[in-house]
Amino acid sequence: MLSSAANYGRILRGVGRYLRLPPAADPAAVVRERFERREGDFVATVERVVFENPRNPYHALLRAARCTFGDFSASVGRHGIEATLRSLHRAGVYLTHDEFKGRTPIVRPGGLEIHAAPERFANPSAALLMETTSSGSSGAPTRTPKGLERTRYGDAIHALLAREHDLDGRAHVELKTILPGATGLYAVLRRARERRRLAWFCAGGSWRRDGHYRLATHAAVLLARSRGCPAPFPVFLAKGDFTPAARWLAERRREGLACSASGMTSAVTRVAAAALDHGLDISGATFQCGGEALTDTKRALMARAGVTPVIGYHISELGAIGHACRRMADGNRVHHYSESTAIVSHRRRVPLADVEVDSLLFTTLLPFAPLVLINVEMDDAARVGPSRCECTLARAGWTTEIRDIFSFGKLTGQGMTLVGSDILHVLESALPARFGGHPGDFQLVEREGAHQTEMDLLVSPRLGAAPHDVHAAFLAEVRKRQYGLQAERIWTQSQALRVVMAEPVPTRTGKVHPLRLLGAARESARAS
Repeated sequence: MLSSAANYGRILRGVGRYLRLPPAADPAAVVRERFERREGDFVATVERVVFENPRNPYHALLRAARCTFGDFSASVGRHGIEATLRSLHRAGVYLTHDEFKGRTPIVRPGGLEIHAAPERFANPSAALLMETTSSGSSGAPTRTPKGLERTRYGDAIHALLAREHDLDGRAHVELKTILPGATGLYAVLRRARERRRLAWFCAGGSWRRDGHYRLATHAAVLLARSRGCPAPFPVFLAKGDFTPAARWLAERRREGLACSASGMTSAVTRVAAAALDHGLDISGATFQCGGEALTDTKRALMARAGVTPVIGYHISELGAIGHACRRMADGNRVHHYSESTAIVSHRRRVPLADVEVDSLLFTTLLPFAPLVLINVEMDDAARVGPSRCECTLARAGWTTEIRDIFSFGKLTGQGMTLVGSDILHVLESALPARFGGHPGDFQLVEREGAHQTEMDLLVSPRLGAAPHDVHAAFLAEVRKRQYGLQAERIWTQSQALRVVMAEPVPTRTGKVHPLRLLGAARESARAS
């Protein structure tokens, strides 16, 4: 209880500090400066945070790779950041997703073994704005730092994105969760500072279990209002019902206002579907979406509602990776924010599908990034190449394109990122311990539904388990994992999870993977 109270105090202090930050007078100039200082800032940050700190896990990895600071600095100056990162990757300077999360030790040839948690990669010079936690009913919560300068820099990027998509002044719906995750709160505060007509709709769980999160969110909104920021209170949606958000947008359109919405891809697609189902006119709206792939099915549904989607690519530990411009009207493509992160890729076999992919390795470049990371794998795959574009984003310097993005090791349905190894433990250990059976008797399958990404939990009929009991037990286990509380809220509200009494489905080679991810399945089908 005391730790929760302390965290809420940090959140409220963070809100106050954020609202005192003046917006950038010239967002394009802010981004240009970061490009100009890209290599120098990266070298200086790694020297200060890694080479001068023996407790940093990268310190040992670089020593094992026989890379001195002089070697590192000279390589960046002579060959550039990306070439240096590829060389370091070949020398063993990288982290798998499980190594970064602290789920497995960092093991390299020669007997090197490092046990590290995510907080070991914190940037001590980043001015902390606040911390949010992953919540969960068991185990220590995972803290995610939010940097003051990083948040302000995100506002500058948001201003350029709004310029590209003509978003300024639009009446806006935010479809994001309440605390303990801070994404929704800060998205609302950012737009409220712009003095927009604004509504916040979300899944909020029950008062019995999540009442303290509702109260903390309410307190944060009250504080913002007391500081002159007209932030709205969240409106909690009923199970499976996105009609209130669609109706709000339709009412603003009748008033003659241009509209926009922002949220996870499945959530904004459900808003478009609700508008079509109830004859509500939301045409002309722009929907910013991310967290999961925007498939052709979802894009077509939005088109029927007269909505224009804008794709964003975001990773919670890294921030915004990129956004689409107006030209990117098909597929999953974004301009890469290459002054903020560097990306290199390597070929690897996907553990949950019979296919090889271009796995992305991310490196943070901003001197005020909350975490200093080098070649971290986030279990995402994509293709990276030059962008031939003359849009606002390209003119700002973002001339690299990331395309065909999908996750091969994380469950991302409804935009909730749950690590595959966590879900595997639930499917192969927790559920068999509760209902009997063995690994291979439970399988979670992501699939493309009519209006959203959905998940089928397949359970072998021979176990004789009641679907309702399996559903409740699975959500209870998910709630214990990082980001599990938000996933439980959203999956319950959207009714995206169903239990099916059927034998798990094998791959084309006869393997039965307990977790079948939508993106990896598409890549496997394309490869075959």
